[in-house]
Amino acid sequence: MATTNLVGFNRKLSALLQRHELVGADELKDLSSRSAKEGKSLGELLIEEDYLDEPTLTGLVSEDVGMPPIDLVKYHVDMELLCALNRGEEPICEADAKRFGIVPVAMCGEHLTVAVSNPYDVVHLDDIKLHLGMQIIPVVSTDRAINKAIEVSYHAQEKAISTFLDTIEDDGEVMVTERDGGDQGDEEGMDDLLSSTAEGSPAVKLVNMVILQAIQRGASDIHIEPFEKRLRVRYRIDGVLHEVLNPPKRLENGVVSRIKIMTDTMNIAERGKPQDGRFQVKIAGRAVDFRVSSLPTVHGEKMCMRILDKGNLAGSLDSLGFEPGVLDIVARSIASPYGMFLVTGPTGSGKSTTLYSCLQAVMGIEDNVTTVEEPVEYEIEGLNQVHVNPKRGLTFASALRAILRQDPDTVMIGEIRDQETIEIAVKAALTGHLVLSTLHTNDAPSTINRIVDMGIEPFLVANTVLAISAQRLGRRLCKACKRLTETMPTPDQLITLGYREEEIEGLELWEPVGCSLCANGYKGRFALVECLEITDPIREIIITGGSNIDIRRVALQDGMVSLRRAGLMNAMRGVTSVEEVTRVTMADETS
Repeated sequence: MATTNLVGFNRKLSALLQRHELVGADELKDLSSRSAKEGKSLGELLIEEDYLDEPTLTGLVSEDVGMPPIDLVKYHVDMELLCALNRGEEPICEADAKRFGIVPVAMCGEHLTVAVSNPYDVVHLDDIKLHLGMQIIPVVSTDRAINKAIEVSYHAQEKAISTFLDTIEDDGEVMVTERDGGDQGDEEGMDDLLSSTAEGSPAVKLVNMVILQAIQRGASDIHIEPFEKRLRVRYRIDGVLHEVLNPPKRLENGVVSRIKIMTDTMNIAERGKPQDGRFQVKIAGRAVDFRVSSLPTVHGEKMCMRILDKGNLAGSLDSLGFEPGVLDIVARSIASPYGMFLVTGPTGSGKSTTLYSCLQAVMGIEDNVTTVEEPVEYEIEGLNQVHVNPKRGLTFASALRAILRQDPDTVMIGEIRDQETIEIAVKAALTGHLVLSTLHTNDAPSTINRIVDMGIEPFLVANTVLAISAQRLGRRLCKACKRLTETMPTPDQLITLGYREEEIEGLELWEPVGCSLCANGYKGRFALVECLEITDPIREIIITGGSNIDIRRVALQDGMVSLRRAGLMNAMRGVTSVEEVTRVTMADETS
């Protein structure tokens, strides 16, 4: 409490105590003198010397000023909730809370309830209001209770982590497979780097905890991000990042070094350039692979770990949840003895899962199935999998040439990136091989022009490509808490979204709520797929040099379900929300 505020508060409190005859005049004079010398408020000294307890002091002041009291010892300040209510940011930072001597308690719209120890100083309250840019509702507490609440509320997660690190036992839940050599760095300074990553150290325990929780919560990626004064740990769950942890900054070097040591290739002494690696852990007898990437940033190395859990792979095409018409096209394509089936979409859209399910559908004892990938994400029994290594001259193109000399029946190419690879793939499809691969395009029709742009003649594209599947992953609404949309879009808005006029009457849509079983109202993901089968009319458009719009128009007339349409159909069924559909798909330009 500032000195000017202190004098005014002491004067008001002295008069209040004398009026209620709670403390004698001589005692008050001595306590006021000590307050001026020690810089403590009169209230603090009254509590320290057992003249009053905190509830009595708070009650006296609150009654005098007509403001409600609050017992911060019994009240838990939920800073995470306050952040969520304030657009993801703290309504007041820790430094300002200490400077003003307040702690945020609750928030409703633009009104923030704050605990104050000196409600008499209206100028101070106006300063707080101007600084925060919102209306404040003061409630009465004490300096000691406010300082303690600030410490607890702003450092709750850090204290919880420290307690966890101190109490957790090394019970071997996470077993890292032995490192196969790799470059650990120069011997000089290595002892310092390894000291913080010894078994049982806080960094090891923290990494184990992060890995365990990520797998338990079904995360696909772990991001460990360094900032100036803190670390941030986020999980990508159902395609969306969620902040889960803010470990102490002092653990940064130990955590980064620990993760690098777990991999097979990363150099823990090298911090100035990006690195990649892999490791495998065994949890409850189950092996889970991790792909690791490090990136030097302004405040340290950012670590990203992709979780490659075979348990998340679909076992068959039927389990993918495709629309019946899409499933029929895919099944016909992979049953063909030769030709090319392509899957397109952005990173993280489930392309690998679809291709692996296709491979499991075609592979058998009588078939030679070979893949070329960078990297091999999932090792599957029965597949001949080749890991691309450009540094050693093993590119997609060179690996594909070698594979074609191995008498393959089916070839899966992890990704077609350049002209050389697409040329060899087309030749393979023309000479009696079934080729499965991925491309990065926005939708199925635009893939045709992408292949032509890479140097393949249109007539070759028309004669080799069997079908093209474009996909996205949408979040499923949580079955436990989803509810019917309270404010339905207008008919014009529904038509703009892509619904047909005959579907609008009686249409019911659902929206997320959020509960303890889900993440913001969503739990799990499903595939949104548009599948373009290369029929004779489509072949004619390709050969004559037609545009993407021409291909899409004919495909839709022939019954192709677009990405947006697939999403809207799932929204009608209550699988997802319209907001999620518009988040992951673009509106159809041609219907």
